[in-house]
Amino acid sequence: MSDAIVDVAAALFAEHGIRAVSADRVLEVAGYSKVTFYRHFPSKDALVVAYLEGELARVRTLLDDAAAAGGPGSTTEVAAALTEEMCRPHFRGCPFINAAAEYPDPAHPVRRVVSDFRSLMTGAIAGWVRARGAADPERLAEQIMMLRDGALVAGYLSSDPGLVARELAGSLDALLAAAGVRDAG
Repeated sequence: MSDAIVDVAAALFAEHGIRAVSADRVLEVAGYSKVTFYRHFPSKDALVVAYLEGELARVRTLLDDAAAAGGPGSTTEVAAALTEEMCRPHFRGCPFINAAAEYPDPAHPVRRVVSDFRSLMTGAIAGWVRARGAADPERLAEQIMMLRDGALVAGYLSSDPGLVARELAGSLDALLAAAGVRDAG
């Protein structure tokens, strides 16, 4: 039952923004009572944390699956993986970037999940560039995350997210070449 509430909340948050969606609206769409909601979530913020933790688990699974398959090879594959979401219909931006914008307090539990996501991603990227000879993989991973963040925002704003994905691949190639990292593709 809590998964069903989170699923409804995820769709509403993506469409309208987190702060714009009340717990009552989530319950109305999900068809559950306040008693049921508060049995699973002590507050709307707890629901937001559960939603982001679900997104984090999904990303972790994608990264684990990619690693088990030998990981991404070329920068084009990495760019595609980083921007896959933005090429989907009705893309509304990165849920973690959106949540961070709506919860500015870095000590808030929502921001903790955002931080966990960023650590997971930069760790995975650092491992990828380390395997390709990066002299400073952590710094390069942060730079790639900046490219990814900008690309996702641009993908939301652009009428052609495919173009944004291609430009990200080109920017990633240039950044890696400047850092002396060899491309496997």
